Amino acid sequence: MSEFLQQLVNGVTWGSVYALIALGYTMVYGILRLINFAHGDVYMLGAFFGLYAAQWIGAADHPTPVRAFVVLVAAMLGCGAVGAIIERAAYKPVRRSSRLAALITAIGVSLLLENGGILVFGPNPRFFPQIVPSSQISLGHGVSISNQQVIILVVSTGLMFALRFIVLNTRVGKAMRAVSHNHMAAALMGISVDRIITFTFVLGSMLAAAAGVLVALQNPKIDPLMGIMPGLKAFVAAVLGGIGNIPGAVLGGLVMGIAEVLVVGYLSPSYRDAIAFVLLIVILLVRPTGILGTQAAEKV
Repeated sequence: MSEFLQQLVNGVTWGSVYALIALGYTMVYGILRLINFAHGDVYMLGAFFGLYAAQWIGAADHPTPVRAFVVLVAAMLGCGAVGAIIERAAYKPVRRSSRLAALITAIGVSLLLENGGILVFGPNPRFFPQIVPSSQISLGHGVSISNQQVIILVVSTGLMFALRFIVLNTRVGKAMRAVSHNHMAAALMGISVDRIITFTFVLGSMLAAAAGVLVALQNPKIDPLMGIMPGLKAFVAAVLGGIGNIPGAVLGGLVMGIAEVLVVGYLSPSYRDAIAFVLLIVILLVRPTGILGTQAAEKV
């Protein structure tokens, strides 16, 4: 039983990271009906922005909670700017084109970020500094959690609640919901659709950056291709929960993280990546709209 509880703790930790990345997928899809395949690479950029911010402020030599917070905020702001640039430079010109053109553009942006990362950061792995020294906290009955896992859970949960507050309780959140419902009607009501779309990309990119820094705390080896598999798994998590549904993305991320850790713990680490695609096939066969997704009314 203690082993299962330990695996559950680890799974919820990983699931919260997948949920942060999946939220970016689901928000962009809800607004534009676009799968932003470059989102996993923004997660990678978040880890590298955090690395350079930590080196710049000396967080590795003198780790403090304030410096760690500055590193997180710097990475989020940097990736927010990247998200805005990606939307304006790559996706806005093809917004009125076919979905195939937008899909190809998204794949192209992803390849550009990956190969640009190799060119700028180098092909060899880099090591994220220990801005938060690791320690273990006993939960009893043979179950423990590291302080880094606690930080991941606290920060990711806080960001999810912050996103919920923005979407439900602010004017820009109300505008986001209006644009996701109908672009033309929102524009007729005086909402700047272009600004809301850009804001959505910025918000999703900031969440992905936070996930990149949080993962780097536990797994300090980072490289320009580190976003490929987490990005795909987060996309599966978004589909699993119901793409376009924010609570669904959180639920899908948690299910994905727990399933992955249980497969590694009880079957074999070789199946770690396979479980994501098994879940994707199952959900598409059993409930194509996802766990919390709803069937959209078809206009005729």
